[in-house]
Amino acid sequence: MKKRIVVGLSGGVDSAVVVKLLVEEGHEVIGVFMKNWDDSSDEYCPAAIDAIDARNVAAKVGIPFYTVNFSKEYWDDVFEYFLEQHRKFRTPNPDILCNKFIKFKVFLDYAKKFEADYLATGHYAKNIYNEKTKLFDLRCAKDQNKDQTYFLYTLGQEQLKHILFPLAGYTKPEIRKMAKSFGFENAEKKDSTGICFVGERDYMQFLKKYLCQMPGNIVTELGEILGTHIGLSFYTIGQRKKLNIGGVKGFEENPWFVLEKNIEKNELVACQDADNPKLFQLELEAEKLHWVAGKIPAESFNCRAKVRYRQTSQVCSIRKISSDKVRVKFKVPQRAITPGQSIVFYDEKNKICFGGGEIS
Repeated sequence: MKKRIVVGLSGGVDSAVVVKLLVEEGHEVIGVFMKNWDDSSDEYCPAAIDAIDARNVAAKVGIPFYTVNFSKEYWDDVFEYFLEQHRKFRTPNPDILCNKFIKFKVFLDYAKKFEADYLATGHYAKNIYNEKTKLFDLRCAKDQNKDQTYFLYTLGQEQLKHILFPLAGYTKPEIRKMAKSFGFENAEKKDSTGICFVGERDYMQFLKKYLCQMPGNIVTELGEILGTHIGLSFYTIGQRKKLNIGGVKGFEENPWFVLEKNIEKNELVACQDADNPKLFQLELEAEKLHWVAGKIPAESFNCRAKVRYRQTSQVCSIRKISSDKVRVKFKVPQRAITPGQSIVFYDEKNKICFGGGEIS
């Protein structure tokens, strides 16, 4: 049946192909570009280029095109929390927050103003109604390399009723091939890998604009001084780059890794062993939980989990320890488990995303 569908046109190749596919299916499609970061006084202005690319796609396909500015909402609901977590020496994931508060909250509400039946995006994920449970399942996409359920675990049943992910059954190479056949100029446009809506910047230099620098020593596990850091908020567990340690007497010219943060002494502890046992943990606790089905699958259960996006999901067991906290034990120790990052849970066949939470 013909539906009215609002598509989040980002300027990238994925959302461009979404628009074309839906138009070919006979739907009434409306393209909307979101501007969520105020870069008017910034020399680096990726949104301006993306907006042009999005407008060009809409014009080529022949659909209405609008722009909407959620900069205030992004600052209030995403960026302030992002900075707050850094000040607590954690490492937050802004892309997850952006999906939760912007793309599938205020933008979804905006789409409903068009009396749209659905909001569609270029995410690689599946949204399937399960006749057995009478619930929507958030499932992994065909392209396991591009699957984005890790960033979408905060979606709930009410949102999934109104969301379409048309790229669920395609791989990225297939999408680029289709974009070329459609004549889209952005067919070979590089995927965005920076902070959601802020862009691909030097992360540390960007943070310096918003966080106070509190320099301290970088030390070995034995307390030997290796150099200085600019503030614990600017580093993350397992980090290798931007440590500026080199030519230290008595040590080989091998890479250094952040091993831990000694908040009490304002020291960054580093090591040269990428497989240092202290970089590996068997258990973690997670809080601020969200379950796609609306509740935890069981008080305790076995599943798989990721503690970072590009990781292969790992076998683990989960035990509920309070209304909003679980303890997770992995079958094998995991490297660089980082407070503030998200852990996302999947069924044992690695097909359905149960939900997730923040590593505490």
